[in-house]
Amino acid sequence: MDLGQIIFRIMGLVGIGIVLAMGTIFLLLVVSLNGGFYYVSFIIVVAVVIFIVATLMMFQFFTTKKRKQAVAVLAVITILLAFITPFKEIYKNQIPTVDAEVDIYQYMPFTEGNNVTKIDHEASIQLQEPLPIIDGATAFYPLYASFTEAIYPKKDYQPYESKVMVNKTPAAYKNLIDGQVDLIFALAPSEQQINYAKVMGVELKLTPIGKEAFVFFVNAKNNIDGLTLDQIKDVYAGTITNWSEVGGKDEDIRAFQRPQDSGSQTALQNLMGDKPIMEAPTENIAQGMGGIIEEVSKYRNYKNAIGYTFRYYSNEMVKNDEIKLLEVDGVAPTVEMIRSEAYPITNEFYIVTTQNSNPQVQQIIDWVTSTEGQLLLEKAGYVPITSPTTP
Repeated sequence: MDLGQIIFRIMGLVGIGIVLAMGTIFLLLVVSLNGGFYYVSFIIVVAVVIFIVATLMMFQFFTTKKRKQAVAVLAVITILLAFITPFKEIYKNQIPTVDAEVDIYQYMPFTEGNNVTKIDHEASIQLQEPLPIIDGATAFYPLYASFTEAIYPKKDYQPYESKVMVNKTPAAYKNLIDGQVDLIFALAPSEQQINYAKVMGVELKLTPIGKEAFVFFVNAKNNIDGLTLDQIKDVYAGTITNWSEVGGKDEDIRAFQRPQDSGSQTALQNLMGDKPIMEAPTENIAQGMGGIIEEVSKYRNYKNAIGYTFRYYSNEMVKNDEIKLLEVDGVAPTVEMIRSEAYPITNEFYIVTTQNSNPQVQQIIDWVTSTEGQLLLEKAGYVPITSPTTP
């Protein structure tokens, strides 16, 4: 091979390299923007393998059949190994999430065919402008959407930008403390939310309006039907790590958690008390423009998984028959057991307010805690704070 041939082939390789590099960069941008960042290493490996094979071909390495076979085998093995990560991700994404996203628009007040529970008569109060601005946790949106239809004037109440919003617990508390809303429907605030209110010079007032069960759930095929309170604490402290330790199969426990300051994560922290919670499993989440952040993993219904939420959210909003709620200390989280507080992890939920000058805020509180409001709360599938009787 003379010098001219070598130069010609090197130039050819440079051209191939440039084309491969541009193609690789394009593919990396596409998959990253679409959340497929786990394909990054696979794409790079394939590009490198192609370039190496092209180099060997250019310099006539494949002079024997054995060499061709050896390179082909190595190339295939390398590509298959590189595909392990995306294969794991594809497999994981096939496993359904539970307690994930709910179409809240089906509960949007005053929309035709919505799932909002209706009152069968005109409510004893009818509010007028200036209306108090409401926000709250997703799990309580069906409830205060029902209240809205009962006592607010008929209008367009978009879930994310109106006088009746739903922004999840952390955002709702921040909106309340920052003075952006007048009242929220939520569970008790976390320590961080209490501290933020103090820093902002805001006093939070919590008015109990109902009871809710903090529930733990597993895959429906799990042979465990219940745990003791101490066992649950040990699972989330990382002391119990295998289902065989509580009478189940010999499988590691995947104990999922929720994001910090969410209502259910605060409930777990309160349940654990002084017992440290093990580090939550996390995953990389692709955001807009290809950015990647680390977030607490969503619950995926692996056969060895355990997660937690609140009874109404799991039973009424998700209605997922692929999970089962666990008994705790031998008591199931039924409405009757929550009402009597026999279920050991029963929490109150609240209308939370601050020092607010809108007089209609107190009217809402008085009405929700009245017999009329509590009956509608019960009809909507929640457990009232009192035992309302039909007047």
